Amino acid sequence: MPLRQVVEHGHLVSGIEQFLHANRADIAGSSSDKHVHRRDNLPANRRYPKRNQAFGQAATQRWLASWRSIAFHWAFRMRNCFFLQTTILSMAAVAVGCATVCTKRGQAIAPAEYAETIRVACVGDSITFGASIKDRENDNYPVVLGRSLGGEFEVRNFGVSGATLLKKGDFSYWDRPAFKAATQFNPHVVVIKLGTNDTKPQNWKYAADYAADYEAMIDHFAALPAKPKIWLCSPAPVYQTRWGINEKSVVEGIIPRVRALARRKGLPVIDLYTALSGKPEMFPDKIHPNAAGARVMAEAVEAAILGR
Repeated sequence: MPLRQVVEHGHLVSGIEQFLHANRADIAGSSSDKHVHRRDNLPANRRYPKRNQAFGQAATQRWLASWRSIAFHWAFRMRNCFFLQTTILSMAAVAVGCATVCTKRGQAIAPAEYAETIRVACVGDSITFGASIKDRENDNYPVVLGRSLGGEFEVRNFGVSGATLLKKGDFSYWDRPAFKAATQFNPHVVVIKLGTNDTKPQNWKYAADYAADYEAMIDHFAALPAKPKIWLCSPAPVYQTRWGINEKSVVEGIIPRVRALARRKGLPVIDLYTALSGKPEMFPDKIHPNAAGARVMAEAVEAAILGR
C-alpha cells in the first residue's frame, strides 16, 4: 500500500502487515542462523531438516508477531498526535526540496543547446552596477561572471545605482535607459536583483505593488524573442541602515515576496542574502559589497545558471 494512503487513511497497521506478508519468504530466508534456509535453496538430494524448518517457521512467526504488535502500538500513538504531524511535515519538506532541485536542474543552461553566444543580462541596482568597488570596471559581479563562464557567454551589466523595482519608486528601473538596453539585448538569460532601494521609506510605502511590479518585469522579459530563462535574486544583507535602506524591510518584506513570486511563477531564486551573510568585512559602507563580495555573487549566479 502506498505510504500516502497509509498516512491519509490510517491504514498503518494493515500496510505493514501487507508488506510483511508479501515479503515473508525473503524475511525467513535472510535469517542469520546458518541452519535456517528456504526449501528451494537446498540441493535436490538433501531433505529439509524438520527441526530447523520448524525453528525457522517459528522464528518467522515470532518476528511477524513482534512487528505486528509494534505496528499496533505505534499506530495508536501516532494517530492524531504531534509526532504524526511532524512526520508528514518532514515528508512534505523533502518533496518540496526535491521539486526545487528538479526546477534548478531543468532551468540550467547547456551551452551545447545554443547555436549562438549565450547572452546574459544582469538587471539590478548599484550592487549589480558595482558601486564602491575600487576597480569597478573589472571587478563588478557581471564582469567576473563573464570571465568565469567563458567565451560561450556574453554577460552584460545593466545595473543602475539607486534603481527600484517599484514603478512608483523614486528612481524606478522601468524608466531608466538600462531597462530599454536590456530589452534590446534580447538575452537568453536574465538575472534580476532589485529590491534593496525599494526598502527606503519613501518607496516601501508602495509595498503592496512590489509583487505585481516584479511579476510585470518577469513577464516583460519572458516575452522577448529569445524566450530567456529567468532567475530572481534575494537582496544582499544590510549591515547598517543607510540612505533609508534597512535590513528589516529586506528580511520581512522583500525576501518573502520574492520567494512567493518565484514559487508562483515556477522560477528559481539565487539566495544572495545567505551567500553574503556573516561577511561584514565585504561591505565597506555596510550596503555595497566590495570586489570579494562581487566574486561571491558571481559564483552563486554561475552555479545557478549552470545547475551546479
